Amino acid sequence: MRKVENYVMGQWISCPDVEYVARNAVTGEPIAEVSSVGLDYASILEYGRKKGGTALRKMTFRERGQMLKNLALYLTERKEVFYELSYATGATRSDSWIDIEGGIGNLFSYASLRRQFPDKPFHVDGQTVHLSKGGSFIGHHIMVPKRGIAVHINAFNFPVWGMLEKIAVNLLAGVPAVVKPSEYTSYLTELVVRHIVDSQILPEGSLQLVTGPGRGILDPVRNGDVVTFTGSAATGKKLKALPNLIEESVPFNLEADSLNASVLGETVAPNDPEFDIFIKEIHREITVKAGQKCTAVRRIIVPEHLMEAVEKALADRLRSTRMGNPRAEGVRMGALATHIQRERLQKHLEVLADEMDVVFDGDREMELIEADMERGAFVAPKIFRNSDPFRKTAVHEVEPFGPVSTIMPYKSLEEAVELVAMGKGSLVTSIVTNDDREASYFTLEAAHLNGRILVLNRRCAKESTGHGSPMPMLTHGGPGRAGGGEEMGGIRGVYHYLQRTAIQGHPDTITEITQIYQPGASRPEAVPHLFRQYFEDLKIGDTVYTHKHTVTVADIVNFANLSGDNFYAHMDATSLEGTLFERRVAHGYFVLSKAAGLFVDPKKGPVLLNYGIEECRFTKPVYPGATIGVKLTVKEKISQEKRSPDDIARGIVKFYVDVYDETGDTVAAATILTMVKKRNQE
Repeated sequence: MRKVENYVMGQWISCPDVEYVARNAVTGEPIAEVSSVGLDYASILEYGRKKGGTALRKMTFRERGQMLKNLALYLTERKEVFYELSYATGATRSDSWIDIEGGIGNLFSYASLRRQFPDKPFHVDGQTVHLSKGGSFIGHHIMVPKRGIAVHINAFNFPVWGMLEKIAVNLLAGVPAVVKPSEYTSYLTELVVRHIVDSQILPEGSLQLVTGPGRGILDPVRNGDVVTFTGSAATGKKLKALPNLIEESVPFNLEADSLNASVLGETVAPNDPEFDIFIKEIHREITVKAGQKCTAVRRIIVPEHLMEAVEKALADRLRSTRMGNPRAEGVRMGALATHIQRERLQKHLEVLADEMDVVFDGDREMELIEADMERGAFVAPKIFRNSDPFRKTAVHEVEPFGPVSTIMPYKSLEEAVELVAMGKGSLVTSIVTNDDREASYFTLEAAHLNGRILVLNRRCAKESTGHGSPMPMLTHGGPGRAGGGEEMGGIRGVYHYLQRTAIQGHPDTITEITQIYQPGASRPEAVPHLFRQYFEDLKIGDTVYTHKHTVTVADIVNFANLSGDNFYAHMDATSLEGTLFERRVAHGYFVLSKAAGLFVDPKKGPVLLNYGIEECRFTKPVYPGATIGVKLTVKEKISQEKRSPDDIARGIVKFYVDVYDETGDTVAAATILTMVKKRNQE
């Protein structure tokens, strides 16, 4: 047996006094000793805050995102090593794909988010808030990385995904982490972390690992830190209520077990594609990871007249499933992760059996392939029937964390919603229906008690990721029993690790802080013209003041002929009664096009191309005879990455286009994006 080590304060440490002996879930053989006895958690957390946090905060979002991409590529090259050890957790190859490549996929997803953040260590959130009549006092919001450390306490069922999906978020935000996986399967997490450390891609101190039970790890947590917990609701609530977390106002994200449901729409008939889709999805949720998913379907809610049809179809599909040694050919369902988990599940099964009948018992109807039921942590699928789910309520209170689910009837869609709600908060509920009105009613009525709702039908089934698959760019969590927390969620998740701070001051000051031009700030005239300057030379606030143009009726007619836009307000002066216009008005897009003609420097220079328009508003009608001019201001600069050594080094420059008339009023405002070459091409 090998010792599973902890990676803390820059070194691998093997602790004394074995706290847990990990066993192969398939054979029962002892494979590793686990311990975290004697670790100095106060020093570990402080090391991460100072060493890892300081290094991460010096990096921009773009650099941190590129770091995640590099790590994802590195781990992908070594994934087969992880698959090999993952068999010991009882997982099949497809089970491990969810855990290993699903986790790496989170790194890729969050790496791609770098393009939605500035090339700065901080983020500017929302729009400018005008706080004074004269415009000399404004407000804004910035978001900076918290100066603490993330402590992730993870569950046993996903030793790789559980770590990677969480650290992808905090690392992009610029916050270090200590990961404490379940000691039951931490031997696999440790293997992945060894490769991460060897890669030297992450700054030292940005990731530490505690592989044992970690007793006392939350004692030194303080203000600025973030704690996340995935596991049982009972344990999560105890940890969330620790006095120092309350005293220090430490955010605690709880993702707990929940009694998720899948509903078969009342408009579905047995010969519809949706019926088969429903059975296939339920079967997958029972057998994948041997039902050990926090998102697995525990309650199968069907129209009462389809109870027998669903029972038969599901039983037939389960009988054809090969269960056993995940290395054996054709095996689609492996073992539970630990023998401890099997004992816990058996107790829950006894509670459920007191109230309900078993309509499918895998112990009697399924053969175990190349494995021993007693030595391994195997549990065969079981399906219960609850004919009176409003009175027999254990099914809404006890979660059997394994290949177990219960079928129950409903008489109306309102009743189905009520049954879903009896679970007191779920991570996910799905409804299978091809009737969009039915789906709409159910979704809006059930959403308040669900973190996610999947609507599944023949139109999306082929590409659907399924009931049990949280996606990186969507929130994962749920209200009530599910913990009330949120994980992942794309940019929303990154915000959990950033401190949002309101800033107030003069537009010049706020421009300097945010490095984004704020309306009302100084606009020094650009010399030379902005289109003659390289990316590095451009300064926020520098402005081109153009010559003027007087708009004519001929301009309007010519633009209408060219564009095909003959809208009455531009072309028919007799149709303006009862409108907002006094007379024929110039096209808004003519005004914008003419503005471009005024501010563009046509000669070849560092500007490579127009990248698009981010926002555009037409704020005042422009009538024939009006004279317009343009102020073109450098609003923001965003450096881009070179995709290859031969690629042109460049950046995106956002220009604020202010089109004004002879009275000085703004008639149109837009933010345009241009790609600008860098002076330094290395």
